[in-house]
Amino acid sequence: MDKKKIVILDAWATVPGDISWEPIAQMGDLTIYDRTPPELIAERIGDAQIVISSKVEIGRDVFEQCPNLEYIGLLSTGFNVIDIDAAREFGITVCNVPGYGTMAVAQMAMALLLEITNMVGLHAKAVNEGKWVESPDWCFWLKDHMELDGKTMGIIGYGAIGQAAGRMANAFGMRVVGYSPVPQTELDSEMVRTTLDIEDVFREADVVLVSAPLNEGSRNVIRAETIAKMKDGVIIINIARPGHVVEEDVVAALESGKIRGFGADASSTELTNGHTVLENRENCYLTPHIAWCPYETRVRLIDMVVDNLRRYLDGNPIHVVNP
Repeated sequence: MDKKKIVILDAWATVPGDISWEPIAQMGDLTIYDRTPPELIAERIGDAQIVISSKVEIGRDVFEQCPNLEYIGLLSTGFNVIDIDAAREFGITVCNVPGYGTMAVAQMAMALLLEITNMVGLHAKAVNEGKWVESPDWCFWLKDHMELDGKTMGIIGYGAIGQAAGRMANAFGMRVVGYSPVPQTELDSEMVRTTLDIEDVFREADVVLVSAPLNEGSRNVIRAETIAKMKDGVIIINIARPGHVVEEDVVAALESGKIRGFGADASSTELTNGHTVLENRENCYLTPHIAWCPYETRVRLIDMVVDNLRRYLDGNPIHVVNP
């Protein structure tokens, strides 16, 4: 039987040459594109049966032009770039990769928090500029540091990532208040209290971490109204999606001092490809959606993508998002 044609539309962002695609190549006739602009999506898929993609938007118009397409394997957990309803209508199976980056994303949450509390980057830069040599004292610091022991981290979205970040916070001596819309009392302990009331997070947290899925209940959860309910000098970390945050309100709270620091691995830039008002703001730390990208995490991701495709070809698909 002829091998199925497989097309990877945006390989480079996930695998910039450091992980082999050979396991997928062994399952079909593979063509790899590093990036694919919108106008070339249908042409590059052509008569292929299988597409592997991360952030390329694929919808009804593509399905209509590519009648052989039967499977989309996502290089991500999120699947908002695919028109799921249309895929189901056209009989196309869409599979994602859940849970591959839990620890890496939680680790990034702590990295952003520690940059705000300890400012390693700021002080390393100062040392490299000669400021330590010039200092009249045996050490110096440019801004006050903050100790985490005894503080409270409030986590909005106490799922796998939130719980992983909570365990890391506990290791720093922080108490955790974990908000979820479903009861999780089995997770309660001396250092962790779960709650169904998000107001508990706003009222009690010294550090607010957003790790929730983006939906109508969590959209714009960080806005002027909710920030006003938080402690003065609160630290806010967004490790989820840009839609959780009203960026202009965060800027205002940074400028007033209500927020001590803001860190995010997600901003409106990824939605608009334009600048965000958060850029170049004092006490604001942005990273370009890289929490998921450690080498070990990406190896795990590719292994799961391979397994998803193998299971599909064997007639037993897993991680199907449009059953």
